[in-house]
Amino acid sequence: MNTDPKLNVVPFVSVDHMMKLVLKVGIDRFLTELAAVIEEDFRRWPVFDKTPRVASHSQEGVIELMPTSDGTLYGFKYVNGHPKNTRDGRQTVTAFGVLSDVGNGYPMLLTEMTILTALRTAATSAVAAKYLARPNARTMAIIGNGAQSEFQARAFKSLLGVDKLRLYDIDASATRKCARNLAGLGFTIEECSSVEEAVEGADIITTVTADKQYATILSDNHVGPGVHINAVGGDCPGKTELSKDILLRSDIFVEYPPQTRIEGEIQQLAADHPVIELWQVMTGETEGRRGADQITLFDSVGFAIEDFSALRYVREKISEFGMFTELDLLADPDEPRDLYGMLLRCEKKLNAA
Repeated sequence: MNTDPKLNVVPFVSVDHMMKLVLKVGIDRFLTELAAVIEEDFRRWPVFDKTPRVASHSQEGVIELMPTSDGTLYGFKYVNGHPKNTRDGRQTVTAFGVLSDVGNGYPMLLTEMTILTALRTAATSAVAAKYLARPNARTMAIIGNGAQSEFQARAFKSLLGVDKLRLYDIDASATRKCARNLAGLGFTIEECSSVEEAVEGADIITTVTADKQYATILSDNHVGPGVHINAVGGDCPGKTELSKDILLRSDIFVEYPPQTRIEGEIQQLAADHPVIELWQVMTGETEGRRGADQITLFDSVGFAIEDFSALRYVREKISEFGMFTELDLLADPDEPRDLYGMLLRCEKKLNAA
């Protein structure tokens, strides 16, 4: 018989809890610590189960499951991507995730991951740039100033010291929003009227647009020697942001090639086009940036190990700060084989009430 009254409850981190947790930790500290956990897990990449995310595509968007395990813990994320949602006042991306104990299969954490995904995406981008951008890079152009842009800016400032931003979006109100939200945080911000203006003098170019289409947000003539490109927005089949010519001039770094070849910018290239796995750069198995004039491209689509890292980090933080609810999620009969008996006991209570 189970006598542990907590065995049937799972910590649940709501949106409200997540916001308060991030603010209690501090946004910059949260991003920096999360980046360290992501890098730690990338350095032990071979121990993880890896598979391209399971995707259900429609004309309107995509719904995906992203699972992985390191043999001790199992994590997955449910996430959607529906660019047209903003027309109805909804988020383009929403998500939640679960972390479980491999030993018994019981979930250990259920959490919102809409905010958390924005944080982990930004942290991963900054970790990649630490290895791929030129030393002392300080100026970043952000093309696409929607929901992800402020997180990207905060992460790059926290990890790399980027303090000059050149912002552009086809919707000028999005650029104004981004500049307003980042005011007073130590950035020099220029609101630009074109991509050409935004990329002028940039050490790093981040593209983070949302439309599900083959697009050329960044053209070949926008990219000069030595630039690091952080391509975030192209993350599903039929959705790209960069000119193919840029890809052919760049050294391309990816998370998990079988997924990126389906979803990333490299879906435009031949299936055998050479790419470099980011984890191998972090472990020193291969080189990242080799020289000042090299163009480096992080073809970021988001991979399950990054979500695993985020789940692992949040579980650690709620043990320190709280910010969760105990959710009655798991059946816990007095005798494990007598699940039906739980119904009978509940019936008795109902009849006695």
